[in-house]
Amino acid sequence: MKRQGSGGTRTGQRRRAIVVLVTAASERQADRIGRALVKSELAACVNILPGARSIFRWEGKLSQEREVLLIVKSRADLFGRLAAEVKRLHSYQVPEVIAVPISHGTADYLAWIQKTTHK
Repeated sequence: MKRQGSGGTRTGQRRRAIVVLVTAASERQADRIGRALVKSELAACVNILPGARSIFRWEGKLSQEREVLLIVKSRADLFGRLAAEVKRLHSYQVPEVIAVPISHGTADYLAWIQKTTHK
């Protein structure tokens, strides 16, 4: 008998709520990405925060850019499709698309994320 959680992913883990961080080059690009993710039910909500200043190394050089941060609420099982959609719409060669699990949240908010994302 296989124990729950040994190998494979349990249903609760696959549908676990996540926060995905994406940076964009402009508010216009962030809006286009955010709307596409919510419209396609890959995200329940996208917050768009302008005014980020990013310092990074690209092609061996230290760079600094003004960017817009998207905070995306979604599910772990949708991450692959969500990341592909961001890459399709993004102008960067290597866009930031990283996810962290939501370890705690109110039951009604977490249920809302489940209800409003792709079945």
